Amino acid sequence: MKFKQIKDMNASAVGFGCWAIGGTWNNVTDDESIRAIKTAIDTGINFFDVAPVYGKGHAETVLGQALKTEKRESIIIATKCGLPWSQDERRKTRKDLTKASIFKEIDDSLTRLQTDYIDLYQVHWPDPNTPISETADALAELKKQGKIRHVGVSNYSLDMTREMMAGVEVATFQGLYNLLEQNPEHYHNIPLQYRTREEALPFCKAHDMKYLPYSPLMQGLLTGTLMRSGNWDENDDRRNNPKLNGEAFEPYFNCVEELKVLAKEANIPLAHLAIHWLVAQDEVGPVIAGAYTQEQVRDNAAFVQSTSSIELLKRAEEIVAKWQLR
Repeated sequence: MKFKQIKDMNASAVGFGCWAIGGTWNNVTDDESIRAIKTAIDTGINFFDVAPVYGKGHAETVLGQALKTEKRESIIIATKCGLPWSQDERRKTRKDLTKASIFKEIDDSLTRLQTDYIDLYQVHWPDPNTPISETADALAELKKQGKIRHVGVSNYSLDMTREMMAGVEVATFQGLYNLLEQNPEHYHNIPLQYRTREEALPFCKAHDMKYLPYSPLMQGLLTGTLMRSGNWDENDDRRNNPKLNGEAFEPYFNCVEELKVLAKEANIPLAHLAIHWLVAQDEVGPVIAGAYTQEQVRDNAAFVQSTSSIELLKRAEEIVAKWQLR
Protein backbone atom coordinates (compact mmCIF):
# COMPACT_ATOMS: atom_id res chain seq x y z
CA MET A 1 0.00 0.00 0.00
CA LYS A 2 1.10 3.57 -0.66
CA PHE A 3 0.64 6.13 2.11
CA LYS A 4 -0.13 9.82 2.49
CA GLN A 5 0.91 11.94 5.46
CA ILE A 6 -1.78 13.91 7.31
CA LYS A 7 0.02 15.83 10.05
CA ASP A 8 1.29 13.03 12.33
CA MET A 9 -0.88 10.32 10.74
CA ASN A 10 0.40 7.93 8.07
CA ALA A 11 -2.75 7.13 6.13
CA SER A 12 -3.24 4.62 3.34
CA ALA A 13 -3.47 6.29 -0.06
CA VAL A 14 -6.78 4.51 -0.59
CA GLY A 15 -9.29 4.77 2.22
CA PHE A 16 -12.55 2.97 2.91
CA GLY A 17 -15.65 5.10 2.39
CA CYS A 18 -18.47 3.96 4.64
CA TRP A 19 -21.59 5.51 3.11
CA ALA A 20 -22.67 2.24 1.51
CA ILE A 21 -22.39 0.21 4.72
CA GLY A 22 -25.03 2.46 6.27
CA GLY A 23 -27.53 0.30 4.42
CA THR A 24 -28.96 2.81 1.94
CA TRP A 25 -27.38 1.32 -1.19
CA ASN A 26 -28.68 -1.78 -2.96
CA ASN A 27 -27.78 -5.29 -1.77
CA VAL A 28 -25.68 -4.34 1.27
CA THR A 29 -25.66 -6.58 4.35
CA ASP A 30 -23.94 -5.96 7.68
CA ASP A 31 -22.10 -9.28 7.62
CA GLU A 32 -20.65 -8.59 4.19
CA SER A 33 -19.76 -5.03 5.24
CA ILE A 34 -17.84 -6.32 8.25
CA ARG A 35 -16.00 -8.84 6.08
CA ALA A 36 -15.15 -6.02 3.67
CA ILE A 37 -13.72 -3.90 6.49
CA LYS A 38 -11.61 -6.80 7.73
CA THR A 39 -10.35 -7.40 4.19
CA ALA A 40 -9.49 -3.71 3.87
CA ILE A 41 -7.22 -3.95 6.91
CA ASP A 42 -5.62 -7.11 5.52
CA THR A 43 -4.78 -5.28 2.28
CA GLY A 44 -3.13 -2.37 4.10
CA ILE A 45 -6.03 0.09 4.15
CA ASN A 46 -6.05 1.89 7.52
CA PHE A 47 -8.17 5.00 6.82
CA PHE A 48 -11.92 4.69 7.36
CA ASP A 49 -14.20 7.62 6.55
CA VAL A 50 -17.67 7.48 8.06
CA ALA A 51 -20.40 9.84 9.27
CA PRO A 52 -23.28 9.58 11.74
CA VAL A 53 -25.81 10.41 9.02
CA TYR A 54 -24.83 7.36 6.93
CA GLY A 55 -27.77 5.11 7.75
CA LYS A 56 -28.63 7.34 10.73
CA GLY A 57 -25.91 5.86 12.93
CA HIS A 58 -25.83 2.45 11.29
CA ALA A 59 -22.57 2.85 9.38
CA GLU A 60 -20.72 3.93 12.54
CA THR A 61 -22.22 0.98 14.43
CA VAL A 62 -21.12 -1.52 11.77
CA LEU A 63 -17.64 0.00 11.57
CA GLY A 64 -17.34 -0.12 15.35
CA GLN A 65 -18.29 -3.80 15.38
CA ALA A 66 -15.74 -4.60 12.71
CA LEU A 67 -12.89 -2.69 14.35
CA LYS A 68 -13.40 -3.69 17.98
CA THR A 69 -10.96 -6.61 17.70
CA GLU A 70 -8.35 -4.65 15.73
CA LYS A 71 -5.38 -2.71 17.13
CA ARG A 72 -6.87 0.75 17.62
CA GLU A 73 -3.55 2.59 17.26
CA SER A 74 -3.07 1.17 13.75
CA ILE A 75 -6.46 2.42 12.52
CA ILE A 76 -7.39 5.97 11.49
CA ILE A 77 -11.08 6.72 12.04
CA ALA A 78 -12.45 9.82 10.36
CA THR A 79 -16.04 10.69 11.19
CA LYS A 80 -18.12 13.85 11.04
CA CYS A 81 -20.60 16.10 12.80
CA GLY A 82 -23.21 18.68 11.90
CA LEU A 83 -26.11 16.68 10.45
CA PRO A 84 -28.09 15.33 13.42
CA TRP A 85 -31.56 13.95 12.85
CA SER A 86 -34.86 14.14 14.68
CA GLN A 87 -35.83 11.25 16.93
CA ASP A 88 -39.40 10.99 15.63
CA GLU A 89 -40.53 8.65 12.87
CA ARG A 90 -39.44 11.07 10.13
CA ARG A 91 -35.80 11.10 11.34
CA LYS A 92 -35.28 14.30 9.37
CA THR A 93 -31.76 15.76 9.35
CA ARG A 94 -30.82 19.36 10.07
CA LYS A 95 -27.61 21.36 9.86
CA ASP A 96 -26.41 22.03 13.39
CA LEU A 97 -22.84 22.92 14.34
CA THR A 98 -23.61 24.53 17.69
CA LYS A 99 -21.34 23.64 20.58
CA ALA A 100 -24.12 21.76 22.39
CA SER A 101 -24.96 19.65 19.35
CA ILE A 102 -21.32 18.83 18.60
CA PHE A 103 -20.69 17.74 22.20
CA LYS A 104 -23.67 15.38 21.98
CA GLU A 105 -22.69 14.07 18.56
CA ILE A 106 -19.12 13.21 19.55
CA ASP A 107 -20.29 11.12 22.50
CA ASP A 108 -22.86 9.32 20.35
CA SER A 109 -20.22 8.59 17.71
CA LEU A 110 -17.71 7.33 20.26
CA THR A 111 -20.35 4.97 21.63
CA ARG A 112 -21.33 3.61 18.22
CA LEU A 113 -17.70 3.27 17.13
CA GLN A 114 -16.71 1.60 20.43
CA THR A 115 -13.66 3.84 20.87
CA ASP A 116 -12.62 6.68 23.17
CA TYR A 117 -11.18 9.01 20.53
CA ILE A 118 -11.59 10.01 16.88
CA ASP A 119 -8.49 10.55 14.75
CA LEU A 120 -10.08 13.05 12.36
CA TYR A 121 -13.31 14.88 13.23
CA GLN A 122 -14.84 16.72 10.29
CA VAL A 123 -17.67 19.22 10.00
CA HIS A 124 -19.90 17.61 7.38
CA TRP A 125 -21.66 20.61 5.80
CA PRO A 126 -21.67 24.33 6.67
CA ASP A 127 -24.30 25.49 9.16
CA PRO A 128 -25.42 28.99 8.12
CA ASN A 129 -27.14 29.58 11.47
CA THR A 130 -24.14 29.01 13.74
CA PRO A 131 -21.03 31.24 13.91
CA ILE A 132 -17.98 29.37 12.69
CA SER A 133 -16.12 30.68 15.73
CA GLU A 134 -18.52 28.76 17.99
CA THR A 135 -17.92 25.57 16.02
CA ALA A 136 -14.15 26.10 16.12
CA ASP A 137 -14.28 26.65 19.90
CA ALA A 138 -16.17 23.39 20.35
CA LEU A 139 -13.69 21.43 18.23
CA ALA A 140 -10.71 23.00 20.01
CA GLU A 141 -12.24 21.96 23.34
CA LEU A 142 -12.71 18.38 22.12
CA LYS A 143 -9.02 18.31 21.15
CA LYS A 144 -8.08 19.44 24.66
CA GLN A 145 -10.29 16.72 26.13
CA GLY A 146 -8.55 14.10 23.97
CA LYS A 147 -11.75 13.01 22.28
CA ILE A 148 -10.43 14.03 18.85
CA ARG A 149 -6.90 14.29 17.45
CA HIS A 150 -7.38 16.42 14.35
CA VAL A 151 -10.04 18.60 12.72
CA GLY A 152 -11.21 18.64 9.13
CA VAL A 153 -13.77 20.54 7.09
CA SER A 154 -16.04 19.11 4.42
CA ASN A 155 -17.91 21.02 1.71
CA TYR A 156 -16.72 24.36 3.09
CA SER A 157 -15.79 27.40 1.04
CA LEU A 158 -12.22 28.64 1.32
CA ASP A 159 -13.36 31.72 3.26
CA MET A 160 -15.22 29.52 5.74
CA THR A 161 -12.14 27.34 6.08
CA ARG A 162 -9.96 30.38 6.83
CA GLU A 163 -12.43 31.44 9.51
CA MET A 164 -12.32 27.95 11.05
CA MET A 165 -8.51 28.02 10.98
CA ALA A 166 -8.58 31.19 13.11
CA GLY A 167 -9.97 29.14 16.00
CA VAL A 168 -8.55 25.64 15.51
CA GLU A 169 -5.94 23.94 13.33
CA VAL A 170 -7.50 22.32 10.24
CA ALA A 171 -5.76 19.22 8.89
CA THR A 172 -7.99 18.26 5.97
CA PHE A 173 -10.44 19.62 3.43
CA GLN A 174 -12.90 17.04 2.11
CA GLY A 175 -14.79 17.60 -1.11
CA LEU A 176 -16.10 16.12 -4.32
CA TYR A 177 -13.30 15.26 -6.76
CA ASN A 178 -12.74 12.63 -9.39
CA LEU A 179 -11.51 12.33 -12.96
CA LEU A 180 -14.96 13.25 -14.31
CA GLU A 181 -15.80 15.97 -11.75
CA GLN A 182 -12.68 18.11 -11.46
CA ASN A 183 -14.34 21.44 -10.66
CA PRO A 184 -17.91 20.39 -9.84
CA GLU A 185 -20.54 23.01 -9.13
CA HIS A 186 -23.02 20.78 -7.32
CA TYR A 187 -23.41 17.40 -5.62
CA HIS A 188 -26.82 15.71 -5.75
CA ASN A 189 -28.11 19.17 -6.76
CA ILE A 190 -26.57 20.74 -3.63
CA PRO A 191 -24.46 23.75 -4.70
CA LEU A 192 -20.78 23.48 -3.80
CA GLN A 193 -19.00 26.58 -2.52
CA TYR A 194 -15.56 25.66 -3.84
CA ARG A 195 -13.95 24.59 -7.10
CA THR A 196 -11.70 21.68 -6.34
CA ARG A 197 -8.87 21.79 -8.84
CA GLU A 198 -8.92 25.54 -9.44
CA GLU A 199 -9.19 26.68 -5.81
CA ALA A 200 -9.15 24.01 -3.11
CA LEU A 201 -6.03 22.07 -4.12
CA PRO A 202 -3.78 25.15 -4.26
CA PHE A 203 -5.25 26.25 -0.91
CA CYS A 204 -4.42 22.89 0.68
CA LYS A 205 -0.88 23.02 -0.67
CA ALA A 206 -0.36 26.50 0.76
CA HIS A 207 -1.63 25.54 4.23
CA ASP A 208 -0.15 22.05 4.76
CA MET A 209 -3.56 20.39 4.49
CA LYS A 210 -4.59 17.27 2.64
CA TYR A 211 -7.56 17.24 0.28
CA LEU A 212 -9.76 14.18 0.85
CA PRO A 213 -11.66 13.38 -2.36
CA TYR A 214 -15.04 11.76 -1.87
CA SER A 215 -16.81 9.94 -4.70
CA PRO A 216 -13.44 9.20 -6.40
CA LEU A 217 -15.12 6.66 -8.67
CA MET A 218 -18.23 8.85 -9.12
CA GLN A 219 -20.41 6.47 -7.11
CA GLY A 220 -19.39 3.48 -9.23
CA LEU A 221 -19.44 5.06 -12.71
CA LEU A 222 -15.63 4.98 -12.98
CA THR A 223 -15.59 1.23 -12.39
CA GLY A 224 -16.94 0.96 -15.94
CA THR A 225 -19.67 -1.45 -14.90
CA LEU A 226 -22.74 0.78 -15.05
CA MET A 227 -25.29 0.53 -17.84
CA ARG A 228 -26.78 3.37 -19.83
CA SER A 229 -29.98 3.09 -17.74
CA GLY A 230 -31.62 0.94 -15.07
CA ASN A 231 -28.71 0.88 -12.64
CA TRP A 232 -30.68 1.18 -9.36
CA ASP A 233 -34.07 1.00 -7.79
CA GLU A 234 -35.92 3.34 -5.43
CA ASN A 235 -33.96 2.04 -2.42
CA ASP A 236 -30.59 3.27 -3.71
CA ASP A 237 -29.46 6.80 -2.79
CA ARG A 238 -27.69 7.12 -6.15
CA ARG A 239 -31.04 7.50 -7.88
CA ASN A 240 -31.01 11.05 -6.44
CA ASN A 241 -27.80 12.02 -8.23
CA PRO A 242 -28.94 13.93 -11.35
CA LYS A 243 -25.61 13.30 -13.07
CA LEU A 244 -26.22 9.55 -12.93
CA ASN A 245 -29.78 9.55 -14.25
CA GLY A 246 -31.72 10.67 -17.32
CA GLU A 247 -30.35 12.96 -20.03
CA ALA A 248 -27.69 14.47 -17.77
CA PHE A 249 -26.13 11.00 -17.45
CA GLU A 250 -25.47 10.67 -21.20
CA PRO A 251 -22.22 12.68 -21.50
CA TYR A 252 -20.79 11.07 -18.36
CA PHE A 253 -21.62 7.59 -19.62
CA ASN A 254 -20.21 8.30 -23.08
CA CYS A 255 -17.02 9.76 -21.61
CA VAL A 256 -16.54 6.62 -19.53
CA GLU A 257 -16.97 4.46 -22.62
CA GLU A 258 -14.00 6.30 -24.17
CA LEU A 259 -11.99 6.00 -20.96
CA LYS A 260 -12.66 2.25 -20.93
CA VAL A 261 -11.03 1.93 -24.33
CA LEU A 262 -7.98 3.87 -23.11
CA ALA A 263 -7.72 1.72 -19.98
CA LYS A 264 -7.98 -1.46 -22.02
CA GLU A 265 -5.19 -0.29 -24.33
CA ALA A 266 -3.01 0.40 -21.26
CA ASN A 267 -3.97 -2.97 -19.71
CA ILE A 268 -5.18 -1.32 -16.51
CA PRO A 269 -8.62 -1.45 -14.85
CA LEU A 270 -10.55 1.78 -15.33
CA ALA A 271 -11.01 2.15 -11.56
CA HIS A 272 -7.24 1.92 -11.07
CA LEU A 273 -6.69 4.59 -13.70
CA ALA A 274 -9.08 6.89 -11.82
CA ILE A 275 -7.38 6.18 -8.48
CA HIS A 276 -3.86 6.64 -9.90
CA TRP A 277 -4.95 10.01 -11.30
CA LEU A 278 -5.88 11.15 -7.79
CA VAL A 279 -3.00 9.58 -5.85
CA ALA A 280 -0.45 11.16 -8.20
CA GLN A 281 -1.46 14.61 -6.93
CA ASP A 282 0.60 15.62 -3.89
CA GLU A 283 -2.17 17.68 -2.31
CA VAL A 284 -4.56 14.71 -2.33
CA GLY A 285 -4.76 12.60 0.81
CA PRO A 286 -6.50 9.24 1.18
CA VAL A 287 -8.85 8.57 -1.71
CA ILE A 288 -12.19 7.78 -0.10
CA ALA A 289 -13.32 4.82 -2.18
CA GLY A 290 -16.68 3.43 -1.17
CA ALA A 291 -16.90 -0.33 -0.76
CA TYR A 292 -19.14 -2.92 0.84
CA THR A 293 -17.85 -6.23 -0.52
CA GLN A 294 -14.51 -7.99 -0.15
CA GLU A 295 -14.09 -8.03 -3.92
CA GLN A 296 -14.53 -4.26 -4.17
CA VAL A 297 -11.97 -3.70 -1.42
CA ARG A 298 -9.43 -5.98 -3.05
CA ASP A 299 -9.99 -4.29 -6.41
CA ASN A 300 -9.44 -0.83 -4.88
CA ALA A 301 -6.34 -1.84 -2.94
CA ALA A 302 -4.85 -3.62 -5.95
CA PHE A 303 -4.26 -0.30 -7.68
CA VAL A 304 -0.71 -0.41 -6.28
CA GLN A 305 -0.04 -3.48 -8.44
CA SER A 306 -0.89 -1.63 -11.65
CA THR A 307 1.13 1.13 -13.20
CA SER A 308 0.19 4.35 -14.92
CA SER A 309 2.45 6.77 -16.72
CA ILE A 310 2.19 10.55 -16.75
CA GLU A 311 1.35 10.22 -20.44
CA LEU A 312 -1.56 7.87 -19.69
CA LEU A 313 -3.00 10.20 -17.06
CA LYS A 314 -2.64 13.09 -19.49
CA ARG A 315 -4.53 11.20 -22.20
CA ALA A 316 -7.31 10.47 -19.71
CA GLU A 317 -7.56 14.17 -18.89
CA GLU A 318 -7.75 15.02 -22.59
CA ILE A 319 -10.70 12.66 -23.06
CA VAL A 320 -12.53 14.16 -20.10
CA ALA A 321 -11.82 17.74 -21.26
CA LYS A 322 -13.40 16.97 -24.62
CA TRP A 323 -16.75 16.29 -22.92
CA GLN A 324 -16.70 19.53 -20.90
CA LEU A 325 -18.11 17.87 -17.77
CA ARG A 326 -18.80 19.88 -14.63
